[in-house]
Amino acid sequence: MHLLGNIGDDPKVTELDGGKKVARFSLATNEVYKDSKGEKQQVTDWHTIVAWGKTAEIVEQFAHKGKLVAIVGKLKTRIYTEPKEGNERYVTEVIADEILLLGGKKDYGATK
Repeated sequence: MHLLGNIGDDPKVTELDGGKKVARFSLATNEVYKDSKGEKQQVTDWHTIVAWGKTAEIVEQFAHKGKLVAIVGKLKTRIYTEPKEGNERYVTEVIADEILLLGGKKDYGATK
């Protein structure tokens, strides 16, 4: 799967036991089309992206809110139980195999 979009919020990076990192962030993708009246319409979809290891380290260093990125990855659905209410929840995420940072050199530094 390939996605092209803008990061919705600064990524959250967590270091796990053993030093391995995982990064999570939202990605907005846009679809533009003309409706039956010929008027331009835009639909935005939001995706949860998860990156591991070296990819997470790159995200931590260079990715930030608003940054245009291309993602190559796969969909993964997981189930978890809410701790308080005990309800089962299904979550679909994109597990990023590759992340391409797009834009000019001025966009490479992370802003916080």
